[in-house]
Amino acid sequence: MVNLQDLIRVNRYEWEIPKSHRPDMRVPVRIFATQELLDQIKGDKSLEQAVNAATLPGLVSPVVVMPDVHQGYGFPIGGVAGTRLPHGIISPGAIGYDINCGVRLLASQIEFHSVEKHLPHLADSLNRLCPSGVGKKGHVRLTINELNQVCIKGSRWTLRHGYASDADLRRTEESGCLEGADPSKVSKRAKERGRQQLGTLGAGNHFIEVDIVDQVFNQPAAQAMGLTTGNLAVMIHCGSRGFGHQICTDYVREFQSAVKRYGIELPDRELVCAPLDSPEGKNYLAAMRCAANYAFANRQILAHFARQAFEETLAGAVPNWHLYQVYDIAHNMGKIETHEVDGKLIEICVHRKGATRAFGPGFSGLPAEYRPYGQPVLVPGSMGTASWVLVGTAESMRRSFGSSCHGAGRTMSRKKAKKSIWGEDLRKELQARGIHIRAGSMAGLAEEAPQAYKDVDAVVETVHEAGIADKVARLKPVAVIKG
Repeated sequence: MVNLQDLIRVNRYEWEIPKSHRPDMRVPVRIFATQELLDQIKGDKSLEQAVNAATLPGLVSPVVVMPDVHQGYGFPIGGVAGTRLPHGIISPGAIGYDINCGVRLLASQIEFHSVEKHLPHLADSLNRLCPSGVGKKGHVRLTINELNQVCIKGSRWTLRHGYASDADLRRTEESGCLEGADPSKVSKRAKERGRQQLGTLGAGNHFIEVDIVDQVFNQPAAQAMGLTTGNLAVMIHCGSRGFGHQICTDYVREFQSAVKRYGIELPDRELVCAPLDSPEGKNYLAAMRCAANYAFANRQILAHFARQAFEETLAGAVPNWHLYQVYDIAHNMGKIETHEVDGKLIEICVHRKGATRAFGPGFSGLPAEYRPYGQPVLVPGSMGTASWVLVGTAESMRRSFGSSCHGAGRTMSRKKAKKSIWGEDLRKELQARGIHIRAGSMAGLAEEAPQAYKDVDAVVETVHEAGIADKVARLKPVAVIKG
């Protein structure tokens, strides 16, 4: 059990659980949070999970915890850890079941006031063209051979099949494709689950949201991204669907025996792992990259159909109804990256679970127009609250493996939310505030109520003041599509 008095206060926005807190810890835990957010975080086991994560073999520096942290499977959601190549470990639980769950942002030149009356029809079109819900099947049905190609090529597959443009890929993390994916390392069951779900949102906290650019804080960066106050934008939040979930399930099961073979002792069996250079570690990394590429393709196809919905609804109403890609970024991923540790540049495997890559200015992997400002960081809120666009900083590279927060972070379990909140009442409340809701079920809507989450503005203020991300723009929702 971690008590708040066990934490050492570094400054107003940063805390540490020292390595001496528990004898099996290999590194400290570094937490970005205010006192107020810490008071909310202590309501679950996320800090205890972070301490458990600090026992993993091969860690190179502190486990990092973001202000939106909450309890997850073994490893906290909102956690970041780096393990040294080649012998450090990789852990499926430290990446998550929804591999490459992430966010895509599209911008427009559409002024909200000019299309306000069309929003109900736009919400209907988005709801129809972008399927959502548990087990929902999409417009794109794949053979196993086609699925294998999606695994290998990611967004490049969508470009070849008319769902993407070169500009879309250029403004996607890793251009929408992780090299080293190997479909032969993916189970038949995972492929059957993934074959019919490409181009679908799923359920839970996944959504498509039509937003207004409410405030701009960094005008040059916003201008480079095409974000103008009063104009519409579209945010898409989803991942690898049942395909990624099954891959994680398969390897968590396999790693239960791997930890015994490699003599790895863990305080929590949900942290099962394998050395990166072991056959098991290599196989998982290859399969995880398949799921990551599937998720990039999934969000790209959803963006394609979102554009169709805008054309269908607004083509005769405004002179330019087009949606332009701002960026697409993952927040559940394991990536081999080069970082400075103890004054030396080394290759490590960065586990980000509920944490967004936030590389600073000058990063060569960014589109040229973004390099002066840093990588876009997309932070969705909850229904009825703001979402944010940030950029990474040089400080994030030094202090958090180039990482930042990924959302608001839950304070209430889905089960408790469903007991506490009536979905239909929530829908009416949001509708009265001018937010058009399309949801597959009222129970699912209640699970994702704003009351179930931390204050996203407070989370963003924390990473901004801590120096690991800078504010660019605040968005507010006017239509939300959920499973």
